[in-house]
Amino acid sequence: MFSILLPKDKKLFKYIFFLAVPVILSNISRVLMGLADTVMVGHLGSKAIAGVGMASMVTWTAMAIGIAFRTGTQTVVSRRLGQKIFNECGIALRNMHLFVFILSIPLTYICYTNTSFIMSFFLKDSETLFLCIEYSKYIFLSIYFIYSSFVFQGFYTGIEETKIHMKVVVVSNLINLYLNVGLIFGSDQIDSFFSHSVFYFLNYFWRPFDFPELGVKGAAIGTLIATIWSVFHYTYYLFKKNIKQKYKVFSNSVDFQMLKKQLIISYPLAIQEFLVMLSLTAFYKIIAIIGIIELAATQIIFKIMQTSFMPAIGIGQACATLVGKYLGEENSNKAELSIYESLRGSLYIMGVMGLIFIIFSESIVSIFIKDISVIKLAAPGLKYIGFLQFIDAFCFTLWFALTGAGDTRIPAIFDILNHWLVFVPLCYFLGIYCGYGYWGAWVSFGIMLLFIAIFMFWRFKTGKWKSIIV
Repeated sequence: MFSILLPKDKKLFKYIFFLAVPVILSNISRVLMGLADTVMVGHLGSKAIAGVGMASMVTWTAMAIGIAFRTGTQTVVSRRLGQKIFNECGIALRNMHLFVFILSIPLTYICYTNTSFIMSFFLKDSETLFLCIEYSKYIFLSIYFIYSSFVFQGFYTGIEETKIHMKVVVVSNLINLYLNVGLIFGSDQIDSFFSHSVFYFLNYFWRPFDFPELGVKGAAIGTLIATIWSVFHYTYYLFKKNIKQKYKVFSNSVDFQMLKKQLIISYPLAIQEFLVMLSLTAFYKIIAIIGIIELAATQIIFKIMQTSFMPAIGIGQACATLVGKYLGEENSNKAELSIYESLRGSLYIMGVMGLIFIIFSESIVSIFIKDISVIKLAAPGLKYIGFLQFIDAFCFTLWFALTGAGDTRIPAIFDILNHWLVFVPLCYFLGIYCGYGYWGAWVSFGIMLLFIAIFMFWRFKTGKWKSIIV
């Protein structure tokens, strides 16, 4: 038993965490700010939290393809790092920045000008729909900055400078928190809201200003400004001497042949992320049909659930970098060992998070909302998520490991089919057709995760990822 639980290569295990900890801290920082946003919006009522929840899910459907651009950057950068072709790391960064700029401008225009039409498809309650639209319009304006941040994240993680990502995310999220405090509540409400809060000190920074209460619109504006800041902050670190000179980041050249390779890696993930997020949006739509209270409970669960995802994502990104680097050095055995050690670390962390969710579910949920009807649904839902953490550890770690090797197409196809042929139909069948409602939908979610974990482990064991040329 202990031989399974304990690391096989302690030095490698420690190095994985050396790379992962800054990413984990930055991810947790991002989630904590999102949780703070949810707490603030939760004080505006269940319809506000349901509207923002639906808006977040729909807007993230457009944003999520940025994950593909991060992977298309990180996979090439980490491989070239292992091959010691450092100038091509900078070329990979410039290639992807050029591509996301060309893509994001028309996409932003389409989404922003059609926000009302898009959101009206997912919500029918007029008050909730209005709040959803108010939030979404400003979030859609951040598409380019989100994509650009993902590209930077892929570059800095690929060159093993994960501390930079941590610094940027922590600062941008503090800006987001500060802005949200004032913009959501306005000068008339801010003092009373924070009178018994650990964030009361932020009240002093807003006192010189007189400003209106903007509600969910204020939350969106704060997020947009913080996202813009993150791009400028990432750019600042390119001027560091060891990065500017070593990777030639400010050269004017781009390499369209390399960009083609990056897009071959990225496009399956882009399609996967878009369709998977669209399936989760369909999940939210089904929950909304069941009831607004159920949607509010689901939004709270999803926000809390993201807390447990972030450490696993950090370890996964560190794993992806090492897999790419060791394959670049033609050391596939070391790459495989990195995956096993990363999986062990993910199980440690997500297991602990799962136990916390199971034991303290009601206390955690009650932080976000005081509506008893929402708490009665969200608390047992969070216990259920606690049990799913062990399955999720396999999903996240192995997904990052395979993408780090450039194995994106087959896992993407399976993930899409699993979501649209299993998850969404089963969610509708159990939740609405069979009348199991809220729990029918969530059981479908668990079945979907189990299928992904089994497939990812099988794909990893085949070893085909070791022979992919990047």
